[in-house]
This record gives sequence, C-alpha cells and structure tokens, in this order.
Amino acid sequence: MDIRLRPFEDGDLPRFTAWLKEPHITPWYTPAEDWLHEVENRHGEFSFIRHFIILADGASIGFCQHYPYWRGGESWHGNLPLAGTYSIDYLIGELAYLRKGYGAEAIRLLVRDALAQPDAARVIVQPDELNAASRRAVLAAGFAFDAQNGLFILRREDLGA
Repeated sequence: MDIRLRPFEDGDLPRFTAWLKEPHITPWYTPAEDWLHEVENRHGEFSFIRHFIILADGASIGFCQHYPYWRGGESWHGNLPLAGTYSIDYLIGELAYLRKGYGAEAIRLLVRDALAQPDAARVIVQPDELNAASRRAVLAAGFAFDAQNGLFILRREDLGA
C-alpha cells in the first residue's frame, strides 16, 4: 500500500465535489457548499488550513486537512489547551478503498504533517458517535479516546516526535 498526501489543487475540485455527494460521505460533510467554499478559498480566508488529496498508488482516493484548532472557531476541545492543538478532517471518497486500512494510513501521514508544525503539541478529532468507521480509523492510526473531553487525541510524544 503506497499512500501519500499531496497539496489540494484547483483540478481536484470536480472530484472533491463528487465525493461530497457520495452516500457514505454526505452524513458527515454537510453542508457540502461550506466544504467547497473552504477549499476554493484555501489561498485566502482559509489559508491557515493545509488541504490534501490522499493518493493510493498514484490514484486520488480521498481528501484530508489539518489546521490549528483555535483558528477554526470551534469549542469542543474540553479542558485541553488551545495552544499547540491541531485538528484534522479526512475522507476516503472512492468506494473501492473503504475498509482496507487506507484511511488509517492517510490519518497517520496527516498527523505527522500536523505535528511537524513548530507550534503543534497534539492533534484532536471528534468523529460523530454514529461514524463507527471513522472512529475505528483514528484508533488504528494511534489516537486514544479521551473520555473526559469526549474526543480522540494523539500527542507529539506519542509519536516520539
């Protein structure tokens, strides 16, 4: 399995748009227009987010991103400090690549990239409780469930980074 991440490009918009319409994606990525607006404005308003396409043996199979959590305007971090906290989003859009470990491997790569940022100390993510596949993928990628805060976390020291 050769999984890589490459920066999102304008030519990826049609494929990303199609993925957002897939039945296994739509419950978690709504409204789709917000996600499209974000990637279309990734060089401006959303330049703090690093957007990627997931490649498997050179084929585009999904999308992922990381960002400094505090810049996203969210408030689900519990008692964790804002400083040093990053968050991620990810999807495998191509049906043929689901439930085969590609998501977990892409998450590992994404987390390594996030934790390579000078100010990053931890990555948090909060998949919907009904999204069992996503929750399994983050656990397989090395995250631990933080019951006190109701989220999954992976710290820089967990990677030995």
